[in-house]
Amino acid sequence: MSGGSVQPSRTSPSPVDAWHALLRNDVELTSAFCAELAARMRAKRLTFGDRVHCPFLRPFFISEPDEARVRPVAETIAVLGERVVEAALASRELLAQVGLSEEEERLARLEPGYKTASTASRLDAFLLPDSLQFAEYNAESPAGLGYAETLAEVFRSLPIMARFEERFRAESYPLSASILDALLASYRDWGGTSAKPVIAIVDWREVPTWSEFEILRERFEARGIPALVSDPRDLLFDGRTLSAQGRKIDLVYRRVLINDIVSKPAECKALVQAYESRAVCVANTLRCKIPHKKAFFAVLTDERNENLFNAAEHALIRRHVPWTRRLEDTRTTRDGQTVELLKYVRANRDNFVMKPNDEYGGTGVTLGWETEPSAWDAAIEKALADPDKAWVVQERIKVRREKFPHADPNGSVTMRDMLVDFAPYLFRGRLAGYLCRLSATGLANVTSGGGQVPAFRVSPRA
Repeated sequence: MSGGSVQPSRTSPSPVDAWHALLRNDVELTSAFCAELAARMRAKRLTFGDRVHCPFLRPFFISEPDEARVRPVAETIAVLGERVVEAALASRELLAQVGLSEEEERLARLEPGYKTASTASRLDAFLLPDSLQFAEYNAESPAGLGYAETLAEVFRSLPIMARFEERFRAESYPLSASILDALLASYRDWGGTSAKPVIAIVDWREVPTWSEFEILRERFEARGIPALVSDPRDLLFDGRTLSAQGRKIDLVYRRVLINDIVSKPAECKALVQAYESRAVCVANTLRCKIPHKKAFFAVLTDERNENLFNAAEHALIRRHVPWTRRLEDTRTTRDGQTVELLKYVRANRDNFVMKPNDEYGGTGVTLGWETEPSAWDAAIEKALADPDKAWVVQERIKVRREKFPHADPNGSVTMRDMLVDFAPYLFRGRLAGYLCRLSATGLANVTSGGGQVPAFRVSPRA
């Protein structure tokens, strides 16, 4: 490993330093070990397309005090997401701020049969010693939990983990059990009575995350709940029962995106008809699109909506949610001052990121501080000229970077300075664990080439 291993100090080392010091030149840092670890990940279906998820040789460690400050903030954002759903469906003015399309609004107004819009959600965040900053809220169909849990199991089985645990307690997160409990709770709220409802995990068979669905199916069935994985095109609805593979479905764990439901109505017809007929419980509901839009953070940070939140919630929003606005030619407020929005974001390019209101995988994201003034202006004009897509601008937030040992394709291990995207999972509004993604660029997501590491809550042994 270039630069040598990090050695512990004479006082108690940090978990990171302790782990790095345990990496042995003749074991973990060899090409043979890295190749064996990659093979083990492939055997466990820890792949995104053809790539293994984790080319790194260290987990992400979160301390108990850090988790204690993350939990109430993340859970509050989830509560606010549910509140905004209810308020937006009752207020056309508020709903307009979110930017749903006509068809998305029609789907959101279908009665799902129970109240919780987002059974599963995930906040993308950056955790620093003096701050916790959120970048986005995935309130619709957060991926990665099956991978995260399995990856933690792979790391826990390594000999280095046993040696690490001589000095630190390391706890992983039972994400598949937690999501199953949340899905069953939503099913019961919906009115489901089966003790063992058949769950269908539904998405396109071509998606690169299909292997995760198979992981979750196996884990659900290991807990005694029958499950299957189905493409929406293979669902059948006879007016009373939704079925696939010859089996009646009681509960749909919906991973197919609402964007696809809107763009491919014929392929998703059976799913939507069964949902509308209340013949099946679907989680997440189609109402989750409201807080899923990037403009949800604009709703939270816009003074027009101050009556939606109490004083403590306003303080939390100001501290943890970046100032966000729909990109449009309008006047708005910033820190109590009225500004011309377009003029303001043009003049303060280094302090803003621009994003489509509803995209995935970093698509269309423009980082002002990495963009020339002319290109920034052109991006603004292009966004304004797009009649079919809303955009948001969001203030720049602090990010976290850490050094991780990285296994290169040639088998050598080098220390790399990586951006750490720390994403709490929330199941029915309760913190359940984390997705941790690493990137050498300003965007951290698997589709743009970032890697994933497991998360462990650690504390020193007495």
